[in-house]
Amino acid sequence: MKYAICNELFEGWPLDKTAAFVAELGYHGLELAPFTLCDLVTDLSSGQRRTIRRTIEDAGLSVVGLHWLLAHTNGFQLNDPDPAVRARTAQYLIDLIDCCAELGGGVLIFGSPQQRDIPPGRAPAEAWKSTAEIMRRCGERAQQQGVLFCIEPLSRNETNFIVNVDEAAELVRQVDHPGLQMMVDVKAMSSDVRPIPQQIRNAHPLFHHVHLNDPNLRGPGMGELDFGPILQTLTDLDYTRWLSVEVFDFTPGAERTARESLGYLTTIEVA
Repeated sequence: MKYAICNELFEGWPLDKTAAFVAELGYHGLELAPFTLCDLVTDLSSGQRRTIRRTIEDAGLSVVGLHWLLAHTNGFQLNDPDPAVRARTAQYLIDLIDCCAELGGGVLIFGSPQQRDIPPGRAPAEAWKSTAEIMRRCGERAQQQGVLFCIEPLSRNETNFIVNVDEAAELVRQVDHPGLQMMVDVKAMSSDVRPIPQQIRNAHPLFHHVHLNDPNLRGPGMGELDFGPILQTLTDLDYTRWLSVEVFDFTPGAERTARESLGYLTTIEVA
């Protein structure tokens, strides 16, 4: 298994310290949230992007890619009724794809629940159609850049648009472009009544990234969920891409969360 961790957990840490610590624990990669690096990725020069990549790779890690793509930004909304807002959002997603490739990453995870909600008064069918068009553009650019753009199914508690693995898979199949795929997130799947292994199998072979997190918003092994069947299912499906620890409750602290999450995962994987 290739384990990574998302860097926003290490809030306030310089990137070199984060990378060194993560590598020392035994992780293989670092997944980046753009807002931890800059206000907008278009603010990052090519030189700054090369420095970020070199800092992570010099620690012995891979740059996994980008997630939380539109977090802490203003003026972007995938399903806004105004075509100009949607066009601006689509262009920034293209900018993110270009940045990810230059950073050496391989995948972009599009969650951003607030920026993809269907606002009141907009028909869901219209939102689906315009989103599919934007996602095709993203898939085309991703393929050109040698990366994957993955839609993230979330829960109804977070968004009203693409709220389970089936809807994400439907969008990927409809767009039908190799640069657009999907991913799966354990916390989000836990809100579905179906067993998580079943949901993972339903999404196969369209998912190309996995976020590992407990329903309590902490790391794997820091709550009640048994990740054993999840890892076993991924093994059965010959999944070989990234397993990335993503947490939302930072209360235990970055060091403890990172250490305990990886320790738990490697223990149950061996078992």
